[in-house]
Amino acid sequence: MSALLRDSYKVKVANGGEKALRIARTVPRPDLILLDIMMPDIDGYRVCRDLKADPATRDIPVVFLTALAEQEDERIGLELGAVDYITKPIGAPILQARVRNHLNLKAAADFLRDKTRYLEAEVERRTADMRAIQDVTIVAMASLAETRDNETGAHIRRTQHYVRALAEELQGHPRFAAVLTDDMIDLLFKSAPLHDIGKVGIPDAILLKPGKLTAGEWEVMRSHATQGAAAIAQAEAMLGGGTASFLHLAREIAESHHEKWDGSGYPRGLKGEEIPLSARLMALADVYDALISKRVYKDPMPHEEAAGIIADGRGRHFDPDVADAFLRNADRFKAIALRFQE
Repeated sequence: MSALLRDSYKVKVANGGEKALRIARTVPRPDLILLDIMMPDIDGYRVCRDLKADPATRDIPVVFLTALAEQEDERIGLELGAVDYITKPIGAPILQARVRNHLNLKAAADFLRDKTRYLEAEVERRTADMRAIQDVTIVAMASLAETRDNETGAHIRRTQHYVRALAEELQGHPRFAAVLTDDMIDLLFKSAPLHDIGKVGIPDAILLKPGKLTAGEWEVMRSHATQGAAAIAQAEAMLGGGTASFLHLAREIAESHHEKWDGSGYPRGLKGEEIPLSARLMALADVYDALISKRVYKDPMPHEEAAGIIADGRGRHFDPDVADAFLRNADRFKAIALRFQE
């Protein structure tokens, strides 16, 4: 057999099944294996079975080469994964033709396999690039709001982590389990920093005013919710709407995080579950952080007092289940606040 093939191919010969397996697993691996059935140590069926069970050798085509000619022997060999079955005595032209054909098929299969791997890697790379673009977009847009109100630089990071803490606590709750998947929580975490992006449209005289706002000024301040939602909606439309789900969540949060469970919030007076879940989570995160933070017009409130206000707002300002999730995780909120201090 070696003499028939060595002029055209590099041939390695094994005088038993164990040696055949060692050669097959040695790099560079063979492109085709001609395998006898009757061998002195382990038979060809066992060798073929071991080759197909090993990820490193399972794609190497196996052609059984034997004096056995029973149909049952052919069936067993083909079921084990062999690509062909040649019985002895073998004519040189037939052997060379079949070897050539199977090597051509192997080359084509390798090409398609490599092409698939390349495409999978390319998709993974482009997906990673898209995620990076999303993250950079969010940071850039959120930084616009942050630069307008430099006292709340860490507010963005704290509220982002508060939202994640609430979502993770509610992930097993019957009301929320179907929505709060791991991917959704990741999107919420990424989108949360854009909740106050609308503040870029609020005049400095109102946004940075150290004292109490007048009724007219308060109306202007409240418009940051609709301004933020409009800006994000425009960006979302440019990206094709549903293709940018992180912006969809960001728009919900920007527009509705000042809505209240009892319908007394703004800008639309939404009530109960009319308020998007993303905004209900942000509403609590935003209020808690505002209470514990120092502002030009107020001193920071102790954590315990802020937690009491949240509890008092259960069912009025906040979704009751969201408020309960906060109360169960109040210590985690306190730790986040300490971690991301101004």
